[in-house]
Amino acid sequence: MIVLETSRLVLRTLDTDDAQFYLELVNEPSWLEHIGDKGVRTIEDARAHILAGPMQLQRRLGYSLYLVARRADGVPMGLCGLIRRDTLPDTDIGYALRPAYWGQGYAYEAAAAVLAHARDTLRLPQLYGITSPGNGPSNAMLKKLGLRFVEETRLAGETRLTNVYRIGFGLGSVPAGD
Repeated sequence: MIVLETSRLVLRTLDTDDAQFYLELVNEPSWLEHIGDKGVRTIEDARAHILAGPMQLQRRLGYSLYLVARRADGVPMGLCGLIRRDTLPDTDIGYALRPAYWGQGYAYEAAAAVLAHARDTLRLPQLYGITSPGNGPSNAMLKKLGLRFVEETRLAGETRLTNVYRIGFGLGSVPAGD
């Protein structure tokens, strides 16, 4: 199901037919370094992760991580969407593109569309973003999207430090740090 479209991109829900792409993406060295090893080693693992993660979240909450594809030719480039984690007080925005598509504005274009969708369509009161402290481009992008740095912390169950960002939407939202 197509959720969002931009001038260059289509963002759609993931399904088990995306398992090969998902397997490749979550085993990219950049994913492993900045997001972590999800233990996905086979197509079957990838299908199970898609079913238990994005597909389950979409059914339960009406949003999830979406597959980002180039509009011109349908080539899958990465993931971008919304995640509800037990380790954060509210929904966060997540994104990861294959390195071949870095530096072309695709991640920002997808993330800006997802942020607008969270604010205007889903009417979420706020949105979080998390990155590894050493991931300069991701930290810069969250700031460019309007999220403000909250803290560097260890999220529950994690061994490494994480930068936490936040943006509040609408009346009554409290700016980060207040």
